[in-house]
Amino acid sequence: MKKVQFDVTGMTCSACSARVEKGVAKLEGVQEVSVNLLKGSMAVRLDENVIDTGRIIDKVVDLGYGAEVQKPVEKKQELKPLDTAKLETDAVKRRLIVSIIFAAPLFYISMGHMAGWPMPAFFHNAMVFAFTQFLLVLPVIIANGKYFQIGFKNLFRLSPNMDSLIALGSGAAVVYGIYAIYKIAWGMGSGDWDTVRSFSMNLYFESAGMILTLITLGKFFEARAKGRTSEAIVKLMNLTPKTATVLRDGAEEVIPLEGVVKGDVLIVKAGDTVPVDGMIIEGYSSVDESAITGESLPVEKHAGDRVTGGTINKTGYFKMEATAVGDETTLAKIIQLVDEATSSKAPIAKLADKVSDVFVPVVIAIALIAVVVWLLLGRGLEFALSIGISVLVISCPCALGLATPTAIMVGTGKGAAKGILIKSAEALEVAHSIDVVVLDKTGTFTEGRPRVTDIELNGIDKAELLTLAASLEKMSGHPLAEPIISEAEAHKLEMKPVEDYSLIPGQGITGVIEGKKIFAGNRKLMASSGIDIEQFTGLEEKLANEGKTPLFFARDKELIGIIAVADTIKPTSGQAISHLQGMGIEVIMLTGDNSRTAEAIGRQVGLEKVIAEVLPGDKEQEVRALQEQGEKVAMVGDGINDAPALARADVGIAIGAGTDIAIESADIVLMKSDLLDVAAAIQLSRAVMRNIRQNLFWAFIYNTIGIPIAAGLFYFAGGLLLNPMIAAAAMSFSSVSVVTNALRLRFFTPKWEKA
Repeated sequence: MKKVQFDVTGMTCSACSARVEKGVAKLEGVQEVSVNLLKGSMAVRLDENVIDTGRIIDKVVDLGYGAEVQKPVEKKQELKPLDTAKLETDAVKRRLIVSIIFAAPLFYISMGHMAGWPMPAFFHNAMVFAFTQFLLVLPVIIANGKYFQIGFKNLFRLSPNMDSLIALGSGAAVVYGIYAIYKIAWGMGSGDWDTVRSFSMNLYFESAGMILTLITLGKFFEARAKGRTSEAIVKLMNLTPKTATVLRDGAEEVIPLEGVVKGDVLIVKAGDTVPVDGMIIEGYSSVDESAITGESLPVEKHAGDRVTGGTINKTGYFKMEATAVGDETTLAKIIQLVDEATSSKAPIAKLADKVSDVFVPVVIAIALIAVVVWLLLGRGLEFALSIGISVLVISCPCALGLATPTAIMVGTGKGAAKGILIKSAEALEVAHSIDVVVLDKTGTFTEGRPRVTDIELNGIDKAELLTLAASLEKMSGHPLAEPIISEAEAHKLEMKPVEDYSLIPGQGITGVIEGKKIFAGNRKLMASSGIDIEQFTGLEEKLANEGKTPLFFARDKELIGIIAVADTIKPTSGQAISHLQGMGIEVIMLTGDNSRTAEAIGRQVGLEKVIAEVLPGDKEQEVRALQEQGEKVAMVGDGINDAPALARADVGIAIGAGTDIAIESADIVLMKSDLLDVAAAIQLSRAVMRNIRQNLFWAFIYNTIGIPIAAGLFYFAGGLLLNPMIAAAAMSFSSVSVVTNALRLRFFTPKWEKA
């Protein structure tokens, strides 16, 4: 199966997107379709052996829309998506200016006499009065011709959409106005002045003009707001520099970024943006990685460290070797990930799709029924027509189609800005309902890199103990040897030669340094070698209870000290657990470590439940067991060793992935090794879902309240009616309110950052 992204043009409401989705889904070989109205995109999972992209494009064209395969990420970066949003906004702005220029005098002429506004004498002639209004409404209709072109085309295809409602409503008003001009002319010719007065007061040209103007005004505000929803992706795309300084034949050369290939040696000076992913081979620097990881503090980089394209060299100068270019870079993968997430569809969006599928035909039916009923009740054609137009105009389902994708796009963009990469809209939705968070220990709770925590001396100074210990441990490949060697190197201690090195499985190591035998290992080694450690028995117990591993060191049968090593807990782990528990989420630590160490770490971070001595393959079974109890489970791990459990969980979260993004195994990828981001991701999900529900409320409430009023159901209870122009303003405001509400997510901040 292959997933292909398409750009779809011509969609104006959720009825359009639902029609495209349903039509493409019927094609043989298409497994899954997701259409995003906001972005004008479509994601299709297809069987290449059965169907090709050409047939899918042809189907979309047959449905009345345009389609083309999206360009790759690196090409998108060249296109500057801001330009696309600006083009759309500028086009709507031009239509709006033309509409206002002609609609304003049209409104003045048609309504001025009722408000007592001064009017030229020649407008007292009914034919001049009517025909002038007709001439003024024509430019408004021409400027907004797309509503009529698309609306009637879809109506004739028996798939009416938002444009169909606008075209029918404003078109009916114009047709009635033209009919009124003929009636005025006939009345003036036959001396029937009652007919002339009656039709002069009911032309409806101003309704048509104001409906189109107000809807275009709403579209203008909507286009501006929609442009801001993709700010996060745009900012990511703009991180990549246009050029890079490459070292070739011993000389510096500035070349376009596209010319950089793997293995090139690049020069990055202070203030420069790192062009691609790579490794520092010379120099040092302080690099600002906030745009990629969300980490505010610059990170020190030296030779051998990796750097990521799109980050900024704050100080220093270094040479780097390019290891990933083009769409292989971390930044390109992040852009692709965020782009796919904003193009996907959350399960809650299916509600809007189902409603949209039948909404427009039902509205047209309601409008026709309302017109017929009021005619049968003896009201005039003008009254019944006004009712029908109001129903059509206020019912446009723009807001319904924007309710979910706007919140998803802003939410995922905000997450990306904080180093929280959400793979799909479904993962974003499911995360809000998580009951249990299962956490791996190493690299999640802890740093994942053991270090020396305690040094206890017995008749020897610290430097000498570290020198002997590191010299002997350097012969060993044991994981606990590295932190001792690093500690000695940090103190700039020189290693001493070791003779007669010996490894004793399960106990430790021995060797001769400067003619004296050195022992390094656990209690068993000390006991088997006849070395007395009783004076440190209580300390050993205390260190073990704290989750630390004590290593004994002796010289010629005499104990000289203990060095304790532990994989230390991250500074924010306890705070993260507290926040998760405060959110009503049960937190469980799942680890392969022994029970004593695991429980010691659990106590330090305030955990109530620890499951220890679990093999990697058994973690998946533990997650499944929780799900079988009816729990919604999030699994947090490194995205590689915990892949089965991450895949099994309702939401898999890869933490500490850094530049090696575990896209395949996780639904959410955290760019920083910080457990607080797990709580932040769930809080963000809850904020997005709350925002979507608010949007759906606003989308439905206008129609729920507006349609009955527009249809005249409350006319006999106080004469309450809805003027077509007010209906147009209300419909436009519903779309603007939905998009504006979604934009509030840009100000999302985790609770602990607000304090």
